[in-house]
Amino acid sequence: MNDATLPKDRTRFNKMQKRLRREVGQAIADYNMISDGDKIMVCMSGGKDSYTMLEILRNLQVSAPIKFDLVAVNMDQKQPGFPEHVLPEYLEKQGVEYYVLEKDTYSIVKEKTPEGKTTCALCSRLRRGSLYGFAEEIGANKIALGHHRDDIIETLFLNMFYGGKLKAMPPKLRSDDGKNVVIRPLAYCREKDIEQFSEMKGFPIIPCNLCGSQENLQRQVIKEMLQGWDAKNPGRIESIFSAVQNVAPSQLADTKLFDFANLEKGQVQSSGKPNAAHLLDLVNIFH
Repeated sequence: MNDATLPKDRTRFNKMQKRLRREVGQAIADYNMISDGDKIMVCMSGGKDSYTMLEILRNLQVSAPIKFDLVAVNMDQKQPGFPEHVLPEYLEKQGVEYYVLEKDTYSIVKEKTPEGKTTCALCSRLRRGSLYGFAEEIGANKIALGHHRDDIIETLFLNMFYGGKLKAMPPKLRSDDGKNVVIRPLAYCREKDIEQFSEMKGFPIIPCNLCGSQENLQRQVIKEMLQGWDAKNPGRIESIFSAVQNVAPSQLADTKLFDFANLEKGQVQSSGKPNAAHLLDLVNIFH
């Protein structure tokens, strides 16, 4: 926003910023995402989500009762026409420490993905692997990703509809190799709020052109379904996310999470939250 912004728009912006600050702060507190002395690698794609994540984390950094460092990292995947100057110019102007990691994953994705198939899964795996390794190189002990509440819910339905699994994206997780802790500070934030905030701030958005239009993406199908629900039944999205936070294993059918076989021997089949014996397995649902 610039100084010429109308007062009513300034008020609207302040309310939106406070809302996002509150939601990010609550997610950080609920999942103990950030500790004193952390060095957090903020993954920057050039999209609205990562810009917003960096802005809110920088904002909280000023007022937080603990000290933590932020370093922005963008991965240049060598996509044709990628405007490689945009993010460095923005980050330098903001005074943010940053790195640009150059990896030609574009060629690998195009070579390995059959004609007509979507590229997102392979692209994501390659990008994630490179970023995990780079975090260790620069001494970052946390990796912040810009996934928001809508992403988490969409992933839940993607896994149910297409993968036959009840899992989503956890707000916090340890990578499979045990070397990295990944956090999602926007876990409580709605995409539509992030979009409005991004427009108000005028972030220099870089679109992802790797995959072209890919109109039949399964995630897009799920997104449209959820948007339809939200329009017809306001509050449904909130209820779904609440369900992700309130899981009752004994009311499902996974024998690895609840001992149905020995129910007759006195195991309590509560409809509430799982007991301590099942917590570790429960966490794995959302990995």
